[in-house]
Amino acid sequence: MIVHRRLPFGLVAGALALSLAACSSNPHKAEKVDTKIDKSQQISGDTALGVKEGNMVVQRKVMMSEELRTLQNDVYELEDHVYGNRKYGSLGLYGVLRDCRAKLSDKKNGGTGKLQWTEPMDRVTDKEEEYKIGLDEKDQLVGVSEEFLKDRIERFRKYKQVLQKRQDEYDEKVVICKNELKNRHAATIPSDD
Repeated sequence: MIVHRRLPFGLVAGALALSLAACSSNPHKAEKVDTKIDKSQQISGDTALGVKEGNMVVQRKVMMSEELRTLQNDVYELEDHVYGNRKYGSLGLYGVLRDCRAKLSDKKNGGTGKLQWTEPMDRVTDKEEEYKIGLDEKDQLVGVSEEFLKDRIERFRKYKQVLQKRQDEYDEKVVICKNELKNRHAATIPSDD
């Protein structure tokens, strides 16, 4: 036997209002943004000073394609600085640390001959994109990956934070390693006493 219970009208109305509010606040929908300011004075290319609704404001208006491009380029450059770039043969801080530790372990530098452990390389952006493969509207064979703009911006901001932290860590480790190597060289040079 199925028993039907009637829910109070207020509860039903509240749930309906909440679900409608949730639908209208989709963070991935493009919303109209009022960028008009009165008595506008340009400060720089994308920043202006003016009055909006009676309030004095400084407004920065950017093209999101340029903002995303800049963020991605910053992240890729930072990652190359930290981990190097095989294509261009740069070592990055990781490679400099690995080479320094190899020199420290060399017997002629007072090492044991065994390479010191270096943590594995963990590139942040080397994630495979998954493409949906098929025919586009012009019947050309294409691969397409899609991501919400806000999600991509947030992902690259997190990449940047991780890489900045790793840069600081590797900078410190390289300095420590180079100082240790320098001290070992100084210890092997006979003094003039």
